[in-house]
Amino acid sequence: MKILWICNTMLPAVAKHLGLPGNHKEGWLSGLVSALLECGNQEADGHLELAVAFPVTGESTVFGEKIAVTGGHIRAYGFYEDMDHPEEYGEEKQKQLTDALLRIANDFEPDVIHCFGTEYPHTCAICEGYDKKERLLISIQGLCGVYAESFFANLPDSVKNRVTFRDWLKKDSIIRQQQKFVDRGRWEIRAVQAAGNVSGRTHWDKHYTNLWNPKAKYYAMNETLRPCFYEGIWEEAKAKPHSIFLSQGDYPIKGLHYMLKALPLIRKEYPDATVAVSGNQVNRTDGWKNRLKLPSYGKYLNQLIKENHLEEAVFFLGRLNEEQMKEQYLKSFTYVCCSTIENSPNSLGEAMLLGMPCVAADVGGISSIFTDGADGILTAGYGSGSEDDIAASLAKGVIALWKDADLRKQCCEHARAHAAKTHNRQTNQKRMMEIYLDMIGGC
Repeated sequence: MKILWICNTMLPAVAKHLGLPGNHKEGWLSGLVSALLECGNQEADGHLELAVAFPVTGESTVFGEKIAVTGGHIRAYGFYEDMDHPEEYGEEKQKQLTDALLRIANDFEPDVIHCFGTEYPHTCAICEGYDKKERLLISIQGLCGVYAESFFANLPDSVKNRVTFRDWLKKDSIIRQQQKFVDRGRWEIRAVQAAGNVSGRTHWDKHYTNLWNPKAKYYAMNETLRPCFYEGIWEEAKAKPHSIFLSQGDYPIKGLHYMLKALPLIRKEYPDATVAVSGNQVNRTDGWKNRLKLPSYGKYLNQLIKENHLEEAVFFLGRLNEEQMKEQYLKSFTYVCCSTIENSPNSLGEAMLLGMPCVAADVGGISSIFTDGADGILTAGYGSGSEDDIAASLAKGVIALWKDADLRKQCCEHARAHAAKTHNRQTNQKRMMEIYLDMIGGC
């Protein structure tokens, strides 16, 4: 059986082989590659061959090269794509991408083509250009077009409409960012409409993919997380009291502004409460270059920090690798997901798998993987009120979890058990093989 994966990023093993810096984004794919090779080669039907295609720059092209990974070998294929401007996808770019991907498919001759995500035009290109639709599978990650509907995230008009020097120079204001999501959403709808099969994991992604393509076969398949999160457990005695951790906060959808409005309410009950945020920091003002690069959203974050006197309570950690993220989870008192929309965020799954206290907004598909009152606290999310209303609900949820030690202990235990089932590597690997075999057998 020959499977071709089309991914949004180069695997670390491939980057290492080519002498390029590794990418921490979508690190869970590496573990899945090894597990799938091991699982597939145990099948009675015979040997599994896996190829992985991914976007590259013109200087790092690789075509069909055999690369060693844990568990065996993969074939690696690079194709050029402008990942910095995925919203700019006209007929010329579509033809270039389609030709490149069909060249890969013709060389490898896969039984199944599996696309991870719809967020970039390459998925649309292969789904519309490949004639064996019944052999195409799209795994849903996020849905840009749907995300666009909540992109403005209750921001004041003055913030939403503001254009800083950086926003003007890069043509990347908040309104323009939202429009880019709208544009990308058109390609993902076309991709789903052209595919014969879709896999997802929440009621939310099933609803939208069925709406766009009721003829596509929907397969339920949960996510396998990054390897290191399957070991270790959160211990309250080792965590910094009343410290909150957010995995991202660099654009409005991630809802950091809600957290900055909730934090003063939390600090009325717990004056030592703090927030740490990993990922790209958009509010830096150290040095004239960073001040020039300040976007409107970053400026708003700084405004909230200053107005609420949070300078000593909010910490930006920068980009963290897998092990650094795990360390941050384990030393934080509570993980919070306050996004305006998510499908099933891997960061929440990682926190649950480690058994730490969690608070999450009830948006998108989160309730499919996180049970209110059992795994932690679900709070009101985007669409349920004003910015202040959502912040108040978030603060209430955090305080409720902190006040009740018994509830917190029960939630930690339940969340860990729930996540261990949802993200079970062996179950998910077996399920993926079942899907591939079903697609091949049903043709």
